[in-house]
Amino acid sequence: PASLLLFPGAGSDREHSSLVAIEAAVAPRTCVRADFPYRKAGRRAPDRAPVLLQAVEDEAAAIDGPLVLGGRSMGGRMCSMAVAEGRVPRAVGLVLISYPLHPPGKPDKLRVEHLPQLTVPCLFVHGTKDTFGTRDELEHWTATIPGPVTHVFVEGKGHDLKGADQRIVDAVTDWLAGR
Repeated sequence: PASLLLFPGAGSDREHSSLVAIEAAVAPRTCVRADFPYRKAGRRAPDRAPVLLQAVEDEAAAIDGPLVLGGRSMGGRMCSMAVAEGRVPRAVGLVLISYPLHPPGKPDKLRVEHLPQLTVPCLFVHGTKDTFGTRDELEHWTATIPGPVTHVFVEGKGHDLKGADQRIVDAVTDWLAGR
């Protein structure tokens, strides 16, 4: 089976409860929970996109065989951008938890330019009250992805998907079962 590489959101690290829960649930499948360079250096503010994308590429290069990449919010977004740019040629799927379509309250500042370049299967796990993108917005923009897309909506949850770790784990393990 494909290995899994997961990155956290901008305000968190590799110890985020849902990433830890996913790793436990997919064992014995290889699962690497990675931190971005700014976290490894003890900083709170994220690096610029080129540094984050290089980190995704470097972490992916250290894992053998087919790879499913993703993570929470910014982590998933960076993985999807790296795959869209062809930086991870062994990518066979993306797991995108709370994908940040736009900053809260700024639906005009979309982060979707790369989506039409995604040809691998994609799983989106998203709260129905996520301020970074509504269900309708997510369904609209993910329709631009040529590869197969699966949506799992977590009713009543916001961007943090607080208290929904088991729902996230179930969605990811069900989706991975075929990979």
